[in-house]
This record gives sequence, structure tokens and C-alpha cells, in this order.
Amino acid sequence: MTKEIRQYGTWPSPVSAKMLSASLSLRDVQWDTDGETLVWLENRGAQGVLVMQQGVDAPCDLTSDLSVRGRVGYGGGDFTVAQGQVYFAGPEGRLYKQALAGGAAQPIAPAFGACASPAVSADGCWLAYVNSYERRDSLAMIATDGKSWPVMLASGTDFVMQPTWHPQGNYLAYVAWNHPQMPWDGTELHLITFADDGNGMPVVSDNVVVAGSTTTAIFQPAFSPDGRYLAYVSDESGWGQLYLYDLEKQSARQLTDAQAEHGMPAWGQGMRSYGWSADSKGLFYIRNEQAIHYLWYSDIQSGRAEKIDGLEEYTHLSQPAVSPGDSTVALIASASDIPARVITYRDKGMEVPAALNPDADSMQVLVSEGESGLRIHRRSSSERLLKEQISMAEAITWTGHDGEVVHGLYYAPTNDRFKGIGQPPLIVKVHGGPTSQVLTSFDGGTQFFTSRGFALLNVNYRGSTGYGKSYMNMLIGNWGIYDVEDSASGAAYLAQQGLADASKLVIMGGSAGGFTVLQSLIDKPGFYKAGICSFGVSNQFLLAMDTHKFEERYLDSMLGPLPEAAAVYRERSPYFHADRLVDPIAVFQGEEDQVVPRQQSDDIVASLRARGVPHEYHIYAGEGHGWRKPETIEAYYGSVLKFLTQYVLFS
Repeated sequence: MTKEIRQYGTWPSPVSAKMLSASLSLRDVQWDTDGETLVWLENRGAQGVLVMQQGVDAPCDLTSDLSVRGRVGYGGGDFTVAQGQVYFAGPEGRLYKQALAGGAAQPIAPAFGACASPAVSADGCWLAYVNSYERRDSLAMIATDGKSWPVMLASGTDFVMQPTWHPQGNYLAYVAWNHPQMPWDGTELHLITFADDGNGMPVVSDNVVVAGSTTTAIFQPAFSPDGRYLAYVSDESGWGQLYLYDLEKQSARQLTDAQAEHGMPAWGQGMRSYGWSADSKGLFYIRNEQAIHYLWYSDIQSGRAEKIDGLEEYTHLSQPAVSPGDSTVALIASASDIPARVITYRDKGMEVPAALNPDADSMQVLVSEGESGLRIHRRSSSERLLKEQISMAEAITWTGHDGEVVHGLYYAPTNDRFKGIGQPPLIVKVHGGPTSQVLTSFDGGTQFFTSRGFALLNVNYRGSTGYGKSYMNMLIGNWGIYDVEDSASGAAYLAQQGLADASKLVIMGGSAGGFTVLQSLIDKPGFYKAGICSFGVSNQFLLAMDTHKFEERYLDSMLGPLPEAAAVYRERSPYFHADRLVDPIAVFQGEEDQVVPRQQSDDIVASLRARGVPHEYHIYAGEGHGWRKPETIEAYYGSVLKFLTQYVLFS
């Protein structure tokens, strides 16, 4: 079909703002201990709903009136499943228990602060979890029948996360750290030893640190099913590698050695990157190479590692969970052209149930019994877009302003019906964090713009994760420098390659990315045609004073400790240089944001308004640090598109 020639940025698109607002967010997936029942969490707007699928039956909702959501820090660690029960964090900071067989959820922990990361002991009697109350984080334990008060297992550190029980119940491992470290800077892996109090209740007899330090980060401890090893991810070598701690010998050895990431920055509770095989002989794990994910398996005795075939269509994998029955791996999977799905995968030789006639909207069995196979259990969207309508991520590198290598993902304008003349406008998108990474997962927002004729560059500037610890640490003391410079050099590189119109560059970001938007417009006036800033940091002093506990010392590394670094804070606070903002900008803010409070945006907009700088300001009631409500998502994308049309395409 001959494509119609039409100006870039004005193409009619099959991706509507309403379509984006209707998509589900798939958060986690886990197996019950029967090895057959799968439970996953999906966010439907602001509501977190647990969904269950037993064997080959159709999925069904477990929760409806109670929103499932862990509320420690940024959330996560929302639920766990064991012995026919699901335990989850619900309203008022309470933990709930609900039978998979049916019936109402029952609270088992009092309304006391916030809870996350429930972990059930092997005998099903005890639930360990993270509790946060009045700025005090601790590891607590409660009986799963809900008939006792919680007891404290560990405290004294600023943060705890990722508790996990030994299969015999005599040990419990968890990760802890203190200010000013962030969990990717340095953490400790603690091992609790239990004794019996004589009445069947485990009591702490010892608590030792077996790995980690203030400069070595530990991620996701997990005991082998046979109880011999404790696995974890450590960045001691300069990359996040898998390690095994032998409980009997009390010694550790490194299992992986590729120059790739096998963990991730622990922004939330309950994050996973690997799982033990049911027979304890190996680990299934995600390897991150150049923002692309692969599933690997490593035999712990021979050390032999191999990439798992059969998942080539997926480039982003998360929350792997391995069935205790037959080592079937459950994952949340996506790619540039595949919205997130809950899938399970059985490698060759694994026992596979007979194929069924699938329901196309909920699940799909692709192979017959005895073969390797992929099964789709849930789709996050309708998946109605044609492949020809979707822009594919291309991992690229370019030379930064100082001659060093910078990474990013480029998306070309793509539409099956239209093409443009000349070069397209470019959206330079800056991720949040700033310690984070943009991956090759499906992003409806990206396709919203590329299908209309915009090119888009996701910048994994120096300071991003996924490229080794030295690359991540380059942002220490340099926030507001490398992120700003790497974004501009990436845009200039694409313009030099003929892939972007240098006169129509847009910088866009939220949170830490919103700060980069403001700082870029201040430092490089006229370089960008316009900026789009969502809940962006404008005053570093206020951020240090007003943000939540998790990040209140984050700036010690990004900018320097106060009061010694006060001059740096002022230099890198757009608020103090707002008079240099002259390019058109759209500002978006959640009214209830506790991470970057509304005042940060109000102050910038006041300056824009007083000086008559072209701008828009959108405040969303009931929203926090990011958009959850469908109506907000629809309004946001509609407003951004109108803004770009007015100030970039036709100005």
C-alpha cells in the first residue's frame, strides 16, 4: 500500500489517549505451593486486584472490595501465596489472609503503619513481613491464624526488605541498610537463626551479616528448596552477579560472571530477578544486556550456564517465579511491540498438561504435551495494533560532551498509512530515579507519539543502571550535569544522523526526569523547542526536607551532604534560576504527591506566569507521584499532544 505523505507529528494514529487509559498494569505473579495455581496482581486504575488461575481453568478475581497494595516506600511486596492461601497488604496498613478456595479476606495484622513483603514459613504457621510505622522500619512476625499480636524480629536499621524463610524454618534472611545509602549503594544480607521457645514459637537466637557492606549492594536473597544454599545478587564485582552462600560451610561463591546485570535497583519491596529450580540443582535468572532481557539457567554444580530458548519474541522480563512442582517459570513479559503479559514457560523435558482450546483474551497454550511451551495467561491490553503500526526500540550509543559513551533507546516514527518529508520532531525522554534504566518493554506512551510521526529517544544517561556499577556511579555528585548533557548530545547525534529535526526538539520527563527537563531548559535555552515536565524537582533544599523517608538522604550522593554542599544545591535547583526559563513548557502535577510535593511545581509556574513565558499547568486531584486514574491518563496525553501541536509543530 502506498503511504500518504503528511507532516510529521500530525499523522492520525490508532493509539488513542483513551486506549492508554484502559490498559492494565501487571505488577507481580507467584505460584502457590501446589505448583499448579497461579496468582497475579493487576492494577485497574487505582485498584489493585489479585487474580487466580488454577491449572487450566479460566482466571477469576480473588479480591474486589479491598485494594491490594504494599505501602512501604514506593510500594511493592504486595502479596504472597502458600498452601492454598494468599496473604496481602491491604487498606489501613493491615495484612489480610484469603483462601484460594473461596470466602472473604480476613485481617490477620492490626492497622499499624504500613506493611509489605509477607513471607510464609514452610509449616504455614508464621508470616514474616516488613512494617513501617512513624519512620521506624522493622521486620515483624505474626501467626497466620491472626490470633496473636505481631512480634519484632529485627530493627535498628533504617530500612529492611525482602524477608525469606528457610524451607526447614530455622533461618530467615533479609536485606537491610541505613541512611545515607540507597539500596543500590550498599546493603547488608542478614541471616537470622531461630530457636524454639518451648511452645512452638520461633525466637531469634542469632542475627549475623553474611554479605554486603556500605559499598556493596545485595539484592533478593532466596534459599534453595533443599535448604543447603542461600542465593543472592551482589554488585561486589562491579556488575550485579549471582552468589551462593553455603549454610553448612558458611562460605560464598560467585555463580555468574558475564558483564551483564542480574539484579536491579531495589526501588520497591518484593522485586525479583531469579528463582530456584524445584530440584535445587540450578537457578533460572534474568540477564540484562543493553536494556534487553534474556532468561538463563545455571547449573550450580557444574557452573554451566545457558540461555533459555523459546522466549525470543520478548525483550523485557520481570518477576520470575518458578513452580515448586516442575520448574515451570512464570513471568511478566513484554517487548516493544508486545504489551505486558503474564506468561508461563516450560522448557524441553518438563511435564506439560494437555493443550486446551484457549480463550484468546485470557490465556493461550501454544504447544502440545511433551514439548517445550509458552502459555499466555493474561494480556494487559487488547493487542489490536498491527506490527506495522508499532515502533521498535533500537539500542544505540553515542559520544557524550566529554568523549565518553552514552546509552539510549531510539524509536523511529512509524505508521502503516503515513510517511513524512524531511526529518521528524524528536522527543527526548528522560527517565526518573535518577538511578534507573529505560528498558525495551512495551510503552503505550511511546507508541502514542511515534505513531503520530514523532521520533523518540529514551536516554539512559550516565548514572543509569544496567551498564555496570561504574557507569551508575558516574552520577554521584553530578546530577544535573550528566543527565542534562547526555540528553542534549543524544538529540544532537540523532539530528546529525538525519533522524531528527534539530529545530523541533522536545525534552520530556517526570520526577527526577522532570528536574532534568527544567535544568536543561535553564542551561540550554533555545536548544529545545519546548519542555514537558511532570512532578519535577525544582528546589533541592525542599526535596531534602519534604520528601519521604526512603529518599530523604538520596541527595547526599547525587549532590553532596548538607550543609557542606549548599552551594551545589542552589546551583542545581531550577527554582533559583527560574528567570532563565524562556522556552514553552507544560507542567503536570499530582495534587497529593508526597515524593515531590505540589509546591515544587507551583513555584516554577509562578515565575513563568509572572514573566509571561508560554506555559500550561495541569494539576490532577487525587493523584500522587504518577498517574493511576484512567481519566487522568487520558487527560494527560490529550493535553501533551495539544501542547506539542501548538508550540512545536506549528510555531
